[in-house]
Amino acid sequence: MSDSRLARAGWRIAGYAFFLGLWQLASGTVLDDVLLPPPAAIAGEIAGIAASGELPLHFFTTVSTIAVGFAIAYVLGAAIGLLMGRSRWWEAFLGDGVMAALTTPGLVFALVTAMIFGLGNLGPVVAVIVTSFSYVTVNVVEGVRAAPSDLVHMSRAFGRTRTQLLRHVYLPFLAPYLFTAARYGFSVAWKIATLSEVIVGTAGIGFMMRRSFQEFNMTGFLAWVLIFFAFALFLERVVLQRWMRRTLAWRPEVAA
Repeated sequence: MSDSRLARAGWRIAGYAFFLGLWQLASGTVLDDVLLPPPAAIAGEIAGIAASGELPLHFFTTVSTIAVGFAIAYVLGAAIGLLMGRSRWWEAFLGDGVMAALTTPGLVFALVTAMIFGLGNLGPVVAVIVTSFSYVTVNVVEGVRAAPSDLVHMSRAFGRTRTQLLRHVYLPFLAPYLFTAARYGFSVAWKIATLSEVIVGTAGIGFMMRRSFQEFNMTGFLAWVLIFFAFALFLERVVLQRWMRRTLAWRPEVAA
């Protein structure tokens, strides 16, 4: 590991230590420890959740909702982005709808899908799709337009098929935009899935947050929040960033 990475890791650890110190200081002084339990109490609650066997069920419910919803949103958003990026007609036809989806608060989609589909997992899945696809679309449109027009024209002049053009010209320029879409879209999907589960879920991390809220159990509520945060951070730091670095190792600015 290079010195710069060690330095960044050190500062990251220092940031967590500073935050935990402030949290510990505020618990019982600024706020009553019933309203803001200390970190040790939250850690004990997380250990209790893991020991009780509740964690796998609710964790898998949320992860499966996000996986299904975001997979559909990613494919749909990429397809729409390709159409809009390559055709001004498709951009005129679909552009306002994509911008409406992009700018509408996720809470609106969570509430609408809750009223349409009621209790269960279908509403959260649909909410994830509707909320996330526009982030993918916007990034893909920018990626398509970043492809050099002279290279596209030259490829067409040499008789390259649309499949060859997509694979050998567009995809290399699209790759960074696709990864950016995955990172931002996935973060939105996490939030909306959990929010939808808070409203209509019958299982999942959001459902357990709602139950803790109804019981005024701040320790349990914060424990589920930290479980949510830890897994989202793991996916971002360990999975998505490493995947991006390995796939785009040929780009020096990414590999660095």
